[in-house]
Amino acid sequence: MAIAKAERLMNLALCLLGTRRPLSKRELRESIEAYLEAGSDDSFNRMFERDKDDLRELGLVIETVENLDGETGYLARRDSNRLPPITLDAEEAAALGLAAKVWQQARLAGAASGALQKLRAAGLPEDVDPYGPHGALEPRIPVHEAAFEPLMLACRDRRPVVFDYRKANAAQPEQRHVEPWALECWRGHWYLAGWDRGRGAERVFRLSRITGKVRSRSGRFSVPVPDVVTVRETVAGWAGETADRSARIRLRSDAGYPLRARATAVRELGDGWDELEIPYGHGLDAWLVEFGPDVVVLEPAELRADVVDRLRAVAKG
Repeated sequence: MAIAKAERLMNLALCLLGTRRPLSKRELRESIEAYLEAGSDDSFNRMFERDKDDLRELGLVIETVENLDGETGYLARRDSNRLPPITLDAEEAAALGLAAKVWQQARLAGAASGALQKLRAAGLPEDVDPYGPHGALEPRIPVHEAAFEPLMLACRDRRPVVFDYRKANAAQPEQRHVEPWALECWRGHWYLAGWDRGRGAERVFRLSRITGKVRSRSGRFSVPVPDVVTVRETVAGWAGETADRSARIRLRSDAGYPLRARATAVRELGDGWDELEIPYGHGLDAWLVEFGPDVVVLEPAELRADVVDRLRAVAKG
C-alpha cells in the first residue's frame, strides 16, 4: 500500500473513531488534508468511498446514520471496534520488549519508553529480561548525526529539504534539493533515500556526509514516493556486496575491521600489515578512501587508480 494512502486511511479511521456524533462527508473533507487536496467534488467522493470500503475490508465497523440536518453521517463506535484483551507468552513479551528498548537516542527514545510501559500494562511480565537470559546484550541503533532528526521528521511529513553534501571524492560540499523518502541504518551508518531534484533521479545519501543544517522547504513532492525504497540494496551495491570479482589490498594490522569482516582471505605480511582479498564491485573505491593511509590497493589496477584519484581530489581541498 502506498504510504500516502495508508496515512489517509489512518486519518479517516482516527476521525471516525474519535467522534461522539456522526460526521458528514463535508466535515470529514474539512478535517483531512488529503481530502482538501482532492480537487473536484467528484474526485473527493470517489476517494472517500474507496477509503471507506478499504477500512471496512480491514475490519473497521463503520456505521451510516442520518443526522439532524438530513445529511448522511459516519462514525466508528469504539465498543464495536474494540480489540480483544492482549495475551502474550514469555517469548512474545520479551521480543516486543526488546524491540521497544532498541531506540535510545533522538525523539524515538521517548516513544519507545512509552511503548514499553504499554507493553508491561498489556502483559509483559516484570521478570522477563528483554536483553536475554544473561542481560549482557543491550541492542542500540546509533544516531550520532545531527541531520537524523530533521530528516526523520521531513520523511514523516513529506516535506522537501535542502542540505550541503560532500561526496567521498569531493573536496567541497554541494547543495542538494531532496524529496526525502526513507531512512535506514546499514552497517552502523545511516542513509537517506529520496528524489534529488537537481539531478532528476533517485539518490541515496550517507548522513555523516551532510554538512551544516538540514533546511525544510515548503511545497509538495514532485514525484510519487515508491511503495518500496531499496536503501540497503543500493548501498550494498556501492560497497561491493553484489560483486563477482576480488580486490587485493594491504591493511594495517590494527585497522579496518569492517574490511576484515568482508574479507574472503587474510594473510599476515609482518611489519604491522596484512594482505586481504575482498569482494570488488561498484563503489568499493569510495569505501576504501575512508580508511585513509591504513589501506593500500594492490590490484586490480583500475581500482588502485580510482582510489588515488579520490585521494588527490580530497587533498586539493
